[in-house]
Amino acid sequence: MFIAIEGIDGSGKGTHCKLLNRWVKDKGYDTFLTKEPTDGPVGKLIREALKKGELDSKTEALLFAADRSEHVKVISEKLGEGKVVITERYFFSSMAYQGASGLSLEWLREINRFAPMPDLVLLLDIPPEVAIERISTKNSLRSSVREREYFEKKEFLAKVRDIYLDLAKEYEVISIINATGSIEEVQTAVRRKVGRAISSWEEKKKKPSQKDLEEYF
Repeated sequence: MFIAIEGIDGSGKGTHCKLLNRWVKDKGYDTFLTKEPTDGPVGKLIREALKKGELDSKTEALLFAADRSEHVKVISEKLGEGKVVITERYFFSSMAYQGASGLSLEWLREINRFAPMPDLVLLLDIPPEVAIERISTKNSLRSSVREREYFEKKEFLAKVRDIYLDLAKEYEVISIINATGSIEEVQTAVRRKVGRAISSWEEKKKKPSQKDLEEYF
């Protein structure tokens, strides 16, 4: 089973990926916890470039797609081993973030067409102002420069969030979770969704596939 956790900066993706991974393991499943950008060569290049702000949006999107291409190989291998794969960010992040930077969603879909669809995508949804409050301190916003950065960040994250919410209407695999509550409240909602998905996954495994039936007859 393949699960992706998405959301804007500050929504709690890393925290809830780790908590979910531990919970699924406690249920008796082998898991593989991963993230994007990866720790591979392209992923490391992306991290360095993002720190320096060197890339334009199109180059950034292409690098993320290249990193994802390598990531998909690992994900497919782990799924083949019967593991539950949980990733922090996937191609929906590219559509939301690079889309908010002005790139065409259709083009972003095209360069990520190779990426398999997850069984479940959990979108941790929070307003931009809440996200920024979580990742910033009030003292850091006192100067006019910091205030300008705050409003620019808020405006950008609002665009990212809007795209995520539009994607949730388009893709049935995306479930929206209100991430404004406590860690315990949000994780309870996450586990509820994943628990149902795992039950469905187990039921499907019990049913013979069309290929199995053809081989039988």
